Amino acid sequence: MEPDLFTTQTKELSASEVVQLEEQNKRMVPEFKANKLEIDAQRHWDLFYKRNETRFFKDRHWTTREFQELLTDEAYTDKQERRTLLEVGCGVGNLVFPLLEEQTKEQNNDNKSKPGFYFYACDFSPRAVDFVRSNSLYDPEHITAFQCDITTQQVHDQIASGSLDVCTMIFVLSAIHPAKFSDVIRNLWQLLKPGGLVLFRDYGLYDMAQLRFKPGHKIAENLYMRQDGTRSYYFAEQELAQLFSRNGFDVVTNNYVHRRTLNLKEGIDVPRIFLQGKFRKRISH
Repeated sequence: MEPDLFTTQTKELSASEVVQLEEQNKRMVPEFKANKLEIDAQRHWDLFYKRNETRFFKDRHWTTREFQELLTDEAYTDKQERRTLLEVGCGVGNLVFPLLEEQTKEQNNDNKSKPGFYFYACDFSPRAVDFVRSNSLYDPEHITAFQCDITTQQVHDQIASGSLDVCTMIFVLSAIHPAKFSDVIRNLWQLLKPGGLVLFRDYGLYDMAQLRFKPGHKIAENLYMRQDGTRSYYFAEQELAQLFSRNGFDVVTNNYVHRRTLNLKEGIDVPRIFLQGKFRKRISH
């Protein structure tokens, strides 16, 4: 697997890829079916975790490499209070548990008492949250997992406004209908302290997965239905920057990530495009 390549430039489509995208428009998801997908969104994700349990996603050990803010902050070394982090769309804990393990290892190897993070983890799927709570690493002294719909004020029942240092959104916003994107970002703004960060990674415009959708799967521009009823949106760099900016955030970084997944033995060479960013809460809108 090649290293990440960062750029603000979108992919230039080949003639055949332009045809692929045009073919998708010939048969769209009917409106009644698109509306039902929204109504049944939680059920589809619950069924996803029922089928796959904890096997589908790999642990995300790469996050501290990409986001140094997830490491112990030396500014907090001599303080007693812990920073607070919310993982939005935690799934079965593939991000939060590696972070918790790394933090525990660092604290055990250091003579100084570094408070590190207290972790909150939420997901739309009750079944996913159950998997998090049943993990052997789950300890209420260090982590609280709960089910919620991040597009609503429900999350504020669990976390006080203005109390979080960091929110992570890793391949989460793409699963939400674009009409609710602003609701999500405004909720994160309310939860974060002034200067708090959102760390973001998701599917980028013209990613391989977007180009491979057949007619009958496109719901709207850059929004698609997967075979299992879950949905996926593909973000443009400028679009994402504007989404955060108009909802109270400054753009720290925001770039396309180009990768190639190579497996010479199996003859696999898959180009992937993600969008990665850091967005800091402004003190006032």
